[in-house]
Amino acid sequence: MGPGFSINRTVIVVDIHPCYEISDFSYILTKRPSIICVLLYLFLFLLSLVTVCGNLLVMISIMYFTQLHSPTNYLNLSLAVADLLVGVLVIPLSMAFSLSSCLYQEDLFCKIRNSFDVSLCTCSILNLCCISIDRYYAVCQPLIYKAKINNHVAGVMILISWGGSALIGIGVFIAWLSNTCVDSCVLDMLMVTTVVPVFSFYLPVIILLCVYLKVFLVALKQARRIQNKTCQSTKSGATVSKSERKATKTLAIVLGVFLLCWTPFFLCITFSPFSQNPAPVPVVETLTWLTLVNSMLNPFIYAFFYSWFRTAFMMIVTGKIFQGDLTNTKLLR
Repeated sequence: MGPGFSINRTVIVVDIHPCYEISDFSYILTKRPSIICVLLYLFLFLLSLVTVCGNLLVMISIMYFTQLHSPTNYLNLSLAVADLLVGVLVIPLSMAFSLSSCLYQEDLFCKIRNSFDVSLCTCSILNLCCISIDRYYAVCQPLIYKAKINNHVAGVMILISWGGSALIGIGVFIAWLSNTCVDSCVLDMLMVTTVVPVFSFYLPVIILLCVYLKVFLVALKQARRIQNKTCQSTKSGATVSKSERKATKTLAIVLGVFLLCWTPFFLCITFSPFSQNPAPVPVVETLTWLTLVNSMLNPFIYAFFYSWFRTAFMMIVTGKIFQGDLTNTKLLR
């Protein structure tokens, strides 16, 4: 979502991207890349590669192993698909059409990259909203959880997440495509600093924080009851409660990492245009790369906190799943 940030097309030369140069008033890739440029593109290539491989592991694990077939993991699968597309589409397009280059020219591919970025960001946060609903019923309403959250409901939530994000991405693309600017772009400013951040980030984040606050308070209350042995009817019941709390904690960390990666960028694009000293383009571009790092981190969070994901990852990486039918294998917890 980085490109489209600039409202005024008059850009200071000092903000030129290290991999680009101005030639005949055009912004083109330099023929003599600097060390910084080479390191930057190496970092972005590795970021894209790790993002794709990590999220592929999550996707294959959930689809292959029967033990991981659950509404919660189907929502995790949807989130992994969104993160995978960031690695396949957004990062490579960002390498070819950087924020800095898009400030100098309104290329069609810049608008396409913007739309993919907006759409996939929205999809990620809508998936997180769906996951928060799943956690709410699992922790706060455990007796009716299986009745309220099943595979069909998870499928509907995934459809809504992708459909809603696609509509927003298409709407942003049409708005940018039909808008022509000379010196100042009022529609761009309204879209980039108000409409997109509010519906794609701020409003969903407020809902997420409210839901997770409720879940956290209930989980904390349950933990105290179990500790005091006042609500521990059976050993198995305690185990289920502990498992649900662990899942809630892990998904809360996923949300926390998402906020750490995305909040600086959205705050910057929201307030910088109205400041007397707008943030330099390199700063905004760095924050843009930080948002893309989020798509790489989620698989590592799963691997770190879930022993069954670690087991599944190892079986996939070592090729054991190709040696026989292991779909019903009991993964370590």
